[in-house]
Amino acid sequence: MANRVWKIHKDDTVMVLAGKDKGKIGKVTRILRDKNKVVVEKVNVVKKHMKPNPYAGQPGGIVEKEMPIDVSNVQLVCPACAKPTRVGYRFTEDDKKLRYCKKCNETIS
Repeated sequence: MANRVWKIHKDDTVMVLAGKDKGKIGKVTRILRDKNKVVVEKVNVVKKHMKPNPYAGQPGGIVEKEMPIDVSNVQLVCPACAKPTRVGYRFTEDDKKLRYCKKCNETIS
């Protein structure tokens, strides 16, 4: 799966399409390409029991943590029309590849 084209990039705004957080909108903070997952802020938050680590100065307790969600369960939200949309690609005259919104035809940075 190394040759897969990723239409979602870091710092993109996405909407969750499936799962317990369906309908939530957030910003992509990390992309895990080897696992086909993305981490979206304030989405898929779980409570994790952490042991204290005195060497790292880390206290123990229950920590809320954002867990990865499969990339197929999120869709890019167009900044121009503010709707979840599919992404297409265009090439400029100087052979630069650009993403665009398939709903409103606007370029996505």
